[in-house]
Amino acid sequence: MPNSPEHELLIELQDLIVGTETVADFLGGLSIVAAGTIGRTLGTSVECGVTLKRRRGTTTVGGSSARAILLDKIEQRIGQGPCIEALRIKAPVLLNDVRTDPRWPAYQEQLAAEGCLSVLGVPLELNGDSAAALNFFAKSPGVFTEAIVREAAGFADIAGGAVRLAVRVGTAQDAAQDLQAAMRSRTAIDLACGIIMAQNGCTQAEAMDILVKVSSHRNQKLRDVTEEMIVKISGVKPITHFDGP
Repeated sequence: MPNSPEHELLIELQDLIVGTETVADFLGGLSIVAAGTIGRTLGTSVECGVTLKRRRGTTTVGGSSARAILLDKIEQRIGQGPCIEALRIKAPVLLNDVRTDPRWPAYQEQLAAEGCLSVLGVPLELNGDSAAALNFFAKSPGVFTEAIVREAAGFADIAGGAVRLAVRVGTAQDAAQDLQAAMRSRTAIDLACGIIMAQNGCTQAEAMDILVKVSSHRNQKLRDVTEEMIVKISGVKPITHFDGP
């Protein structure tokens, strides 16, 4: 629905994508949106860090505050905790009370020392070999109820979809730009071949062979050689007309 919370979140994420240049920058901004969204539901402040997983391991790429980044980095330094586990099993992992949960004692001891008593790790599906997780931190135990875990997982689904869409659009734009560059090169080469054929009365294959030899001799790209030839004869660079965007 146009005015639903999901629709408003999508608009906010869309604006965030447009305003950032890298996935890491987007994830950093996402942590602020995530902390605000979950905090409003809880009626209390929570903090959020973002962990990015690649082939070489995990790393903290952003947070809703300097404290959130500090808390997230504790887990990366120790190498275990709910966020890393969430990435492994691809499902939310809740640490309800760091004082009583028997898992990850070294991690929980440091969290308690920082005044953080509960954590929720939620995976965020990206593309290819990358994945991410949102790490929500609260000062009190028992904050992240089943309803909050479901909301956080739903938020991650929407956010992950926004990231994947942005990556697909960016990839499509790159592919279109590559295609246009290739077409421009083809135009210059075809025109240069035509000039050589007219000047030397040779075949297209023979003309192409001449261009390749010149390119190799000058140690220049074939496209640069052909464009220079056309500019020298006509005074302007070759132009390719596109019907597409």
